[in-house]
Amino acid sequence: MSKIVFFSIPAHGHTNPTLPVVSELVNKGHEVWYYSFLAFQEEIEQAGAKFISCDEYLPQLQEKELNRKAGKDFAALIEMAVDMAVALDDKVCKELRAFQPDCIVSDSVCLWGKLFAEKLRVAYVCSTTTFAFNQYTAKLMKRGIMEILRMIVSMPRINKKMQLLRSHGYRVDRFVSLIENDNETDTIVYTTKEFQPLAETFSNRYAFVGPSIRCSGEMTDRRKDKKVIYISLGTVLNQNKEFYRNCIKAFTHSDYQIVMSVGEKTDIASLGSLPANFTVKRWVDQIAMLRRADVFITHAGMNSVNESLYYGVPMILFPMHSEQRLVADRVEELGAGIKLQGSKVKHLKKAAAEVLADRTYQEQAKRLSESFRNAGGPSQAANVILAKIEEKS
Repeated sequence: MSKIVFFSIPAHGHTNPTLPVVSELVNKGHEVWYYSFLAFQEEIEQAGAKFISCDEYLPQLQEKELNRKAGKDFAALIEMAVDMAVALDDKVCKELRAFQPDCIVSDSVCLWGKLFAEKLRVAYVCSTTTFAFNQYTAKLMKRGIMEILRMIVSMPRINKKMQLLRSHGYRVDRFVSLIENDNETDTIVYTTKEFQPLAETFSNRYAFVGPSIRCSGEMTDRRKDKKVIYISLGTVLNQNKEFYRNCIKAFTHSDYQIVMSVGEKTDIASLGSLPANFTVKRWVDQIAMLRRADVFITHAGMNSVNESLYYGVPMILFPMHSEQRLVADRVEELGAGIKLQGSKVKHLKKAAAEVLADRTYQEQAKRLSESFRNAGGPSQAANVILAKIEEKS
């Protein structure tokens, strides 16, 4: 039996793909600890891991704030991650020295997990729930001028954080080495080589295992009476009443059945009177919904896109920051969806009509679905971790 420790940030899109992997490892008889946050305790324990809370060490860290920084403000993300590593240092290093894990698996954005593995000289596997990121894919991000300026202005603060890490015994060179995947690190990427941009620039240390989807099952038939459009802007940056109202205006008199998820903090009553063909909820079981949807209007978060393609659902993409734009660009490039040219009623109507009328979008989504399903998923991810342990033993 091996001992394996997971680290992740308090974000659904970064935590959820790891849970089926945890279950695979536990079912094989291995002991798993998971350092995370109280919002994810139930799901982590259901997967079979021992949950260890990190909330008190950075109580002001909110999912919305962290996702915003992860997608738009890498400088602030690095500062936050360094503070987290320093705050957790005594607790985690003491616990892990006693536990003596065989491997640490840490999310690519959860920099403190990587730092602990290096400091304690424990075998390390990177878990990447976004596209893999290196010097080549970085050029595809198309960062806005404000993002670039924030990074430049933040450099003196970042350099101070690097010094802080060194003073606590962490061997760090450049800050880029903390956030960039490298060709010598064993890395699990929850997509396929086909979907990953510039996949040829990554070494064979990268395992492109495809999406890690819960309760995936077999494909089910779409409804035949009406086309179903599912709309969701994810779990974080989803408070966009204007967008939701435009969706209602765009599809009120249509022949489509609309299911719209608006998030816990959106007052549904504030959206006005809902047409008979609309179902609007604060939360929707996205996996169940994608089993029957014909089109998915999405913010282009990596998790949502993975799930949509896994079920062969073409997309209309409404990205809100550079990371999501990169994902949206890739979907459009591979012919499985189109990006909205704007969020007005006319843009929504035109995009829906085009995707539903042109079968090419559905055919390309189904082709990608097949490759996603054959990539190995959670079982292959677990095998990568166990192979790393065997290699180091």
